[in-house]
Amino acid sequence: MFSAIVEVVVALLIVTGAAFVLIGAIGLVRLPDFFTRLHAPTKASTLGAGCFVLASLLHFSSRQAGLSLHEVLIAVFLFLTAPISAQLLAKTRLPDQANDA
Repeated sequence: MFSAIVEVVVALLIVTGAAFVLIGAIGLVRLPDFFTRLHAPTKASTLGAGCFVLASLLHFSSRQAGLSLHEVLIAVFLFLTAPISAQLLAKTRLPDQANDA
């Protein structure tokens, strides 16, 4: 019974993560300017990847005796690097936009 519940939760997390990643990809294609294009995949893809990592954590922790910590390290790395890379991309874009005005 517990295994079936874990499988349903893992499946829901995977579907939710895929939906977030899809929304981020659509935002990257459809939004009009650089900064909104940067915002959509950074936020949505981070949430989607977080759902994938949480699903993986639940799946492998339920199969093994202990807690699977590999996914925790992946999540920490992901949540630290995604905002930093987005900020660096935004800062490199600012001088170009100042010249266009």
